[in-house]
Amino acid sequence: MTVPDSRSRPTLLASVVAALLFLTGLWTVPAVRAESFVTLATYEGVINPVSAEYLHDALASAQESGAGALIVRLDTPGGLDTSMRLIIKDMTGATIPVIVYVSPSGGRAASAGVFITLAAHVAAMAPGTNIGAAHPVAMGGGEMDSTMKEKVENDSVAYIKSIAEQRKRNVAWAEDAVRKSVSVTEQEALKLKIVDLVVEDIPALLKQVDGRTVTLQSGPTVLHTAGAAVREFPMGLRLEFLKTLSDPNIAYLLMTIGTIGIMAELYNPGALLPGIVGAISLVLAFYSFQSLPVNYAGVLLFLLGIVFFILEASITSYGLLGIGGTIAMLLGSVMLIKTDAEFFQISWSVILPVVALAAGFSLFIVGMGVRAMRRRPVTGREEMIGLVGTVKTALTPHGQLAVHGELWEAVSEQPLQPGEEAEVTAVDGLRLHVKPLSQQKEV
Repeated sequence: MTVPDSRSRPTLLASVVAALLFLTGLWTVPAVRAESFVTLATYEGVINPVSAEYLHDALASAQESGAGALIVRLDTPGGLDTSMRLIIKDMTGATIPVIVYVSPSGGRAASAGVFITLAAHVAAMAPGTNIGAAHPVAMGGGEMDSTMKEKVENDSVAYIKSIAEQRKRNVAWAEDAVRKSVSVTEQEALKLKIVDLVVEDIPALLKQVDGRTVTLQSGPTVLHTAGAAVREFPMGLRLEFLKTLSDPNIAYLLMTIGTIGIMAELYNPGALLPGIVGAISLVLAFYSFQSLPVNYAGVLLFLLGIVFFILEASITSYGLLGIGGTIAMLLGSVMLIKTDAEFFQISWSVILPVVALAAGFSLFIVGMGVRAMRRRPVTGREEMIGLVGTVKTALTPHGQLAVHGELWEAVSEQPLQPGEEAEVTAVDGLRLHVKPLSQQKEV
């Protein structure tokens, strides 16, 4: 039997410790991998205050929860410059990498979306997408004069060039995207070094960016995203509702409903429901207009059209007021949103039906109110005036008159005999003043 040499014991002990550390490492690495995750924020639509708030909240949540990165899945035709700059400011100051992924297939990053994509730490696109056309458009209605156009264009060019230089992307193309409104496909964008990757989906994106080094304000950071879980950050009901309100077509419908509701309540006092619905709709419409470039001359023309329809229901104009109301509403609808950007324009498929329905509904509702105002009373003292009764006792000048099966004290300036008919002309307490019915017929 061989006894181990005492000098071999430290070597054996070290081997055991090394084996334990190795096994511990094998067990702990998968645990860390399993806990790693990224946050996914999906936004589709116009860049506006709602999108800025949503992406701000998504980034804040990702940073607080310890996400490895924030992925912004983006599909936008562009939007407001102020909201775009707020988003880029948040991305620039982020403490975690921000990945912008233009998706799904058929989506785009146009106008303000170009700036946001270029500002990302990692920019990726899905097959079948495009990017470009970042030329600034007038938000004040009509064409800008040459001086103002040059100022706005130069400001946008300087901004996009600084973003492209910071992210080491194609500065020349970025300038052309603003000055010449150039647009390219995802493969062309990859070749021109506008974006970093073209990938099919989110799992492929996470796999390809794994190990990539990006520069944050705190310094270089390596992405560890392979196999990371994806936690979606939903927009929430409040922001979804506000996003819907920001649609110019929805704002237009709300203003129409609100105006008609208020007018209907004024012509039918006490109806309540039209007034309640109208007031709520107008408040929501005014909120929508805060995020839209509204031309208030268009608003006034639109309201004038509604007023013309109401007057048509109460004044005999032989259709002139109705025609004027239709023209005023159409002009107001076209002028309502003062911008050249297509995504802020009200669709003709919405304008034409709304004008037709508003005209018909206004004439119907207000007409009913006018007829109700002109209808004779059916209760109270006023209801007696104009009724016809039968003389029961001779009115010389006092006597009795039967009206509605009831006997009334009556007074007549002309003598009336029993059986003759008389019309009530006035009510004095419980006494009726009447005149012969035959006299009214002769007149």
